[in-house]
Amino acid sequence: MKVTKESSSPVEVILNVEMDATDEDPFIDRSYRRTVGRLNIPGFRKGKAPRSIVESYVGRIALVQEALDFMIPETLNQALQDEEIQAFVEPRVEVTELEPVSFKATVPLEPTVDLGDFYSVRLEKEPVEISDEEVDQVLERIRRDMAPWEPVSRPVQFGDLLNLNVEGEMDGEALVSDQEIDYIPETTNVLPFPGFAQYLEGMEEGEHKEFTVTVPEDYPRTEYAGKDVAFVVDVLSIKEKALADLDDEFAKGVGEGFDDLEALRSHVLERVTSEAEAQSNYAFQEQSMNSLLESATITASDLLLEREIDNMQEERERMLRNQRLDMDTYLAYVGKTEEEFHEELRPLAADRLNRMLVVRRLAQEEELEVSTEEIQEEIETMVAGATDENQAAMRRTLYSESMTESIRSSLMNQKVMNRLMEIVQGLEPGAAAAAEEQAEADEPESESQPEAAAEAEAPQAEQENPTGQQDQSESEESNEGA
Repeated sequence: MKVTKESSSPVEVILNVEMDATDEDPFIDRSYRRTVGRLNIPGFRKGKAPRSIVESYVGRIALVQEALDFMIPETLNQALQDEEIQAFVEPRVEVTELEPVSFKATVPLEPTVDLGDFYSVRLEKEPVEISDEEVDQVLERIRRDMAPWEPVSRPVQFGDLLNLNVEGEMDGEALVSDQEIDYIPETTNVLPFPGFAQYLEGMEEGEHKEFTVTVPEDYPRTEYAGKDVAFVVDVLSIKEKALADLDDEFAKGVGEGFDDLEALRSHVLERVTSEAEAQSNYAFQEQSMNSLLESATITASDLLLEREIDNMQEERERMLRNQRLDMDTYLAYVGKTEEEFHEELRPLAADRLNRMLVVRRLAQEEELEVSTEEIQEEIETMVAGATDENQAAMRRTLYSESMTESIRSSLMNQKVMNRLMEIVQGLEPGAAAAAEEQAEADEPESESQPEAAAEAEAPQAEQENPTGQQDQSESEESNEGA
């Protein structure tokens, strides 16, 4: 085996590997043993033909190609050992010749990360202050969420719950056809198309209306952008929220433990403060990380970035499969080619890669480690909330090699981020972790929080609808749950 270095840098080396017949022979023999059992060669029992006969029957190149799956990884591994090269991630391999087998391997090495003068950076964390107005807003959300829908005899207003028949056509083809759907017109509601909700304001129960909505030019689905949609709408019913008075009786109806409005208000203040503290901590972590990234100098193989882009694309594809979509459908919806989507991921992948590398380097500099005991403690904490019959199954899963490594990585990231915040505040090691433990100890038990209050305080996430139309079941569920 002949190994030559085509090029070399501190973060990447390219190896050219040329094999001879002696190198190939053990692999060809393994390929023969895998192949012979699949062949029916005249004059021989299945699996009993000698190698020379099999080689002449299928051709040497066929056996070589069969052997590549194990020949290249094992040969490359031997070459790396002989050259005393440690790959940072799996090399990229390109077969250049089959007779004899030759290949080129691009081998990413350990990236170089210099944190610069980061240890001199000082940042100040903003204190969290919750105003009476913020508490009032949460109480009002709870009040609205608990209020029932009741019929009204007046024109439609934004925020009403409507029951509609809707027909929509574009270029003479039916695009929307919904009967007796629930719909809440809001200025922020862009379904089925932006501008639709505004045409409903002022309509009466039983009213029939025809109107045209022009789809914006920047609409994600390019096949609809700039076109007109002709709608026919019938308003079947109009309902509004019947709001209760915000008093002691209302507080008692929210859940057990609230004897008066002041008790509910106190609980809301605690929860809002806790959430604001969590958001403040996250914002400060991001500020600290950005300062670290600005200070650091990172040099890495281009192959690391390409691998990170591939990882992000695979993650997006898995997410789409969970939503019963494929990448082609998604790309058509957002109006991008595969190449455009790939390039769009590049800056995001670069940021994620750089974050991983500086976190790794800071952990090395601070000599941070995650012990087996810490992993076990984390697993037992996760298991503690499960029923007795599920705990054994959970332990089997969590103690698997992949899961323990994932937990180790998560715990290490927490340690690094805590130390990062200590450094920028000029604190001694352990101060951030102690503060976090104290905050968790001071936080009220989530089980004591009534469901209505919890839902009202939870942040609202926007859901992407690739069809561009409102799902009736989602609308009914959200309105009935309100």
